Amino acid sequence: MTLTFHWFLPTSGDGRAIIGRGHSVPLGSDGHPVPHAADGAAATAIRPPDIDYLAQVAQAAERNGFEGVLTPTGTHCEDAWLVTAALIRETQRLKFLVAFRPGVTSPTLSAQMAATYQRISRGRLMLNVVTGGQADEQRRFGDHLPHDERYRRTGEFLSIVRGAWSGVPYDFRGDYYQVEGATVMAPPEPPPDVYFGGSSPAAGPVAAKHVDVYLTWGEPPAQVAEKIAWIRDLAAAEGRTLRFGIRLHVITRDSAREAWAEADKLLSYLHPAEVEHAQQVLARSESVGQQRMRELHEGFRHSGAATDLEIYPNLWAGVGLVRGGAGTALVGSHAEVADRIEEYAALGITEFIFSGYPHLEEAYWFGEGVRPELRRRGLLAPAVAPSPQLALSPSG
Repeated sequence: MTLTFHWFLPTSGDGRAIIGRGHSVPLGSDGHPVPHAADGAAATAIRPPDIDYLAQVAQAAERNGFEGVLTPTGTHCEDAWLVTAALIRETQRLKFLVAFRPGVTSPTLSAQMAATYQRISRGRLMLNVVTGGQADEQRRFGDHLPHDERYRRTGEFLSIVRGAWSGVPYDFRGDYYQVEGATVMAPPEPPPDVYFGGSSPAAGPVAAKHVDVYLTWGEPPAQVAEKIAWIRDLAAAEGRTLRFGIRLHVITRDSAREAWAEADKLLSYLHPAEVEHAQQVLARSESVGQQRMRELHEGFRHSGAATDLEIYPNLWAGVGLVRGGAGTALVGSHAEVADRIEEYAALGITEFIFSGYPHLEEAYWFGEGVRPELRRRGLLAPAVAPSPQLALSPSG
């Protein structure tokens, strides 16, 4: 089995503290999270998500062997389509997993955008469909549909997108969309893979019928196994086979002691009031996946000890104290992190989407520490030798 690894593009900002996703942490007048940390200097040293810094992160991901970078969507961050399109010329082979929301744009326009992007990037687009679990966030975009209806609309949306890509004018009449002759100038080649996550009963059928990769957040292996079995059975009933991916943060160091010390440092930057505020916001989420993330650390009182939140060996729920979405991290030595990756891989996970604080430095910790360990275990293809054209000529 060969595994695929992706990194994350921090379009909300980056830094040495856990950066909330905007809807989780109060923002100041400058648009940056309000600092509550005991160490104010470290907490306020937030790296703005300008294009030069994001290019550094993208290039670090490419240099360290990541296949692509997930780029989030929402009013808490920069627009994923525009940012990643600007980074195409800053990278050579890196793919961009662009998150977007069905219902915000028309399906035919989205199909056209994706087809154009695939051509100008020479095949480096992947799509992450975000149905949306925050009702207030959806209302900002003028979307007032209830939770389950949003998933049914997503199914119709994806039917139209794939129909428009088919090369034949596509007609569709459903409960949420009616289109006639949906098409694009030329079908994308290859069609971008569609990634999708959702833990509610309404999400499962959409994944089974329409997507290529089903994503789960980083729950303990037993819970991930149950979710994979659920989606696999639904897909089999549709005559389809899906790939499975997982979304996690990572803190990997030369020793477990160093890794947990870094987790302790991240916790030390959080004020209890900040944690309380974030949890109040996240408790209102309609997302079943978000509810499952919160349950992993429910009852935790901020004591400052990172290991209090080790919910499974090397699986740490501390990120979810203030960050919405992915709330767990793999923490440990390079070998321990590789152990957990191997455990998830044994369940059927073949794609891993990681991130870490700061994203620039943590990409190197993973690339230079964990990847060689995985390669020794046969879970990665052998390293590619440098191209002869890039070799330095002898002096003289």
